[in-house]
Amino acid sequence: MSLQVCEIFKSLQGESTWAGRPCVFVRLTGCNLRCHWCDTPYAYEGGEILSARQVLERIDTLDCGLAHNLIEFTGGEPLLQPQAVELMNALARIGRTVLVETNGSLDISVLAPEVIAIVDMKGPSSGESDKMDIVNLERLRERDEVKFVIADRDDWTHMLGLLPRIDTSRNTVNVSPLFGGVAPAELARWMLGENLDLRLNLQQHKFIWNPDARGV
Repeated sequence: MSLQVCEIFKSLQGESTWAGRPCVFVRLTGCNLRCHWCDTPYAYEGGEILSARQVLERIDTLDCGLAHNLIEFTGGEPLLQPQAVELMNALARIGRTVLVETNGSLDISVLAPEVIAIVDMKGPSSGESDKMDIVNLERLRERDEVKFVIADRDDWTHMLGLLPRIDTSRNTVNVSPLFGGVAPAELARWMLGENLDLRLNLQQHKFIWNPDARGV
């Protein structure tokens, strides 16, 4: 089993309900989308081919005995690599806490029930909203989360149209202002005005470190 890996590093989880927790990130190479505002275009290609064992060795070196053993597979798009999906599922089944950030275009049912999917549903500003697999909103498991990146009012309206498909009492919906786009305070006003069960999601890592920095 081998994976094409862009980078493996330890940092603080910057998004979702896990934000602020130490986490080992496995960023995989390759993506089937080209979002206008993508912040990781360097993961489109390149990286290195690693065996599953090599990936595990790097994770364990960085993990340093963290109590919750938090690991996130991200990209690029991690579901493009079947071998990576096998590794995610295997890790979750032995008790590791595995998050998978996926771009919303691929079927999340390939993930084991123990894996926590964070499904990033793209809005019109991404240029890729027509590529979303909307059925994923019906495939959400109990601990899965959804993320909407909001750049403008059109993205907000698009999200409102999808919310009825999500049980927000069970699955957290993270609403994230595009960094450098709509102001967080403005998005907060929209949320409060609609009185919806949403979670404002700021990308903590971009406030702590240089927003263009890699490996943080």
